[in-house]
Amino acid sequence: MIEVDGLTVRYGGVTSLDAMNLTFEQGTCGLIGPNGAGKTTFFNVLSGFVRPAAGTVRAFGTDLLSMAHYRRARWGVRRTFQTEQAIEELSVYDNVAMVHEQSRLGGASRRGDVLDAITFTGLDAAPEAPVRTLGAGQRRLVEVARAVVGRPRLVLLDEPAAGLPDQETSHLAEVIKRIPEHTGALAILVDHDMSLVSACCATTAVLDFGKLIASGPTAAVLRDDAVVRAYLGVA
Repeated sequence: MIEVDGLTVRYGGVTSLDAMNLTFEQGTCGLIGPNGAGKTTFFNVLSGFVRPAAGTVRAFGTDLLSMAHYRRARWGVRRTFQTEQAIEELSVYDNVAMVHEQSRLGGASRRGDVLDAITFTGLDAAPEAPVRTLGAGQRRLVEVARAVVGRPRLVLLDEPAAGLPDQETSHLAEVIKRIPEHTGALAILVDHDMSLVSACCATTAVLDFGKLIASGPTAAVLRDDAVVRAYLGVA
């Protein structure tokens, strides 16, 4: 589904991604690592915010890096961010509809597609409710609805559960697990909550200081000695 070959990103003298080679298969995949490991940089490359120094990324057979960043949304790249991006002054419906306008789908199906995306998340707020009236967990679901509307090909979730209580995180996990089945997209989850990653992701890759140090079935990766050292700092 996604083939990453020799992906390298440098900021001055700092190498944020160092010749990353990785394949993400169908389903929901995890990407984890300590703070500063290069996870968000990788998402920034896929979504067009950062141009790499070297390497290639092929997604569903398409050379993603050769595509202008403003065309990637229409192609099918969707993303949530660590900081909230939903527009407070707009309703839930209008927040999601705004993203649908940039999708491959026409306007004739927009209302049905938008309502379907909202329903998919299990959001218990009315579509016409202003986002500013919602709680933190509900706002996260609005952002997920924005990420799944319009038949995306690639859904990037950057710490969607940060700061949420256990009950809301459990609900979010159920939603994330169903994204590939519901949309046909490949979903990549970045999060520090290992219980969330374990619940959602059959496979997981691990970055540390820009280098890929492990990848494979999630349970095995989380037991890997190199991964334990990266997270716990033990010799």
